[in-house]
Amino acid sequence: MTAVSPTERNFAAIWRDQPACRDFFAVQGLPQPESAKTPQAYFATLDADMLAEAGTTRLELADRFERFIEALGHLDTGPEAVSSLTVLGGRDKLGRPEILELTLTPGDVVALVGPTGSGKSRFLADVEWLAGGDTPTGRRVLLNGIPANAAKRLSVAGRLVAQLSQNMNFVMDMAVGDFILAHAESRLLPDAAAAADEVVELANKLAGESFDAATPLTALSGGQSRALMIADVARLCASPVVLVDEIENAGIDRRQAISLLTGSGKIVLVATHDPLLALVAARRLVFAAGAVAAVIETSATERRSLEALAALDAKLSLAREDLRRGREVAFPKECA
Repeated sequence: MTAVSPTERNFAAIWRDQPACRDFFAVQGLPQPESAKTPQAYFATLDADMLAEAGTTRLELADRFERFIEALGHLDTGPEAVSSLTVLGGRDKLGRPEILELTLTPGDVVALVGPTGSGKSRFLADVEWLAGGDTPTGRRVLLNGIPANAAKRLSVAGRLVAQLSQNMNFVMDMAVGDFILAHAESRLLPDAAAAADEVVELANKLAGESFDAATPLTALSGGQSRALMIADVARLCASPVVLVDEIENAGIDRRQAISLLTGSGKIVLVATHDPLLALVAARRLVFAAGAVAAVIETSATERRSLEALAALDAKLSLAREDLRRGREVAFPKECA
């Protein structure tokens, strides 16, 4: 059977598989084709004025378009696959060796716990930088069992690792929907509009106060901004590693946020002071003096305690909501 050339399909099929092909016609200053037409039929109907404006011929345009489609097919739209991330210990603030060999795989959640200043943020920075023994801690980070070379660290690290910091404010004068749609389109998704709608919907499930696609980015609260970015990272971001710094301060549904991120098959590291988040993780790294002092597996007893803590947290959340709405705070009977 003879293979069908990409340009022998109609534009409806081309738009479905490679929506970015629409950009070709905008760049050339040509009208957008009708969905039912094939490229051959479209280029055959271009009049002399259009060709003169484009400064080319029908044959050359058709050849350019075919090469454009071929180039899109080879475009790297995401980072390389990461089957494992390994952190090898360095040294603490006093220069003592850090005994650590931590290997994570997609879907893993690890909590980073310890007092403020104990080294949690530095650990996240080492992972983000794909450290190669060249940071203050001397740690090394391996991808799929091997070090990242210098070129990869500079050109790809930003795509391999997504970070959600505790301070997040938008300065762009855009509506939420337009901003997320632009990201969805940049990912070359077949239905970018539907993907953007899903992100906004998910963000509203996380946020304490709802917003919609028409809301200006600059009007979002800190919690709404964080909810939007978590939903965006979970659904649109191709980065396989996500670093989260003190998500409990964002005023969002923290457990659902972590579940959303890990459900997308990402490796998630969370620096936190929140026992709920720490116990959701299968493991937690305990920091002291700038290094990992212990790696603790979450026990079955702790998981049972998690449910009791979650129930108490729900009551605290209701009390906070009562305060926000100007209602009298209900006092739980068991606390009397």
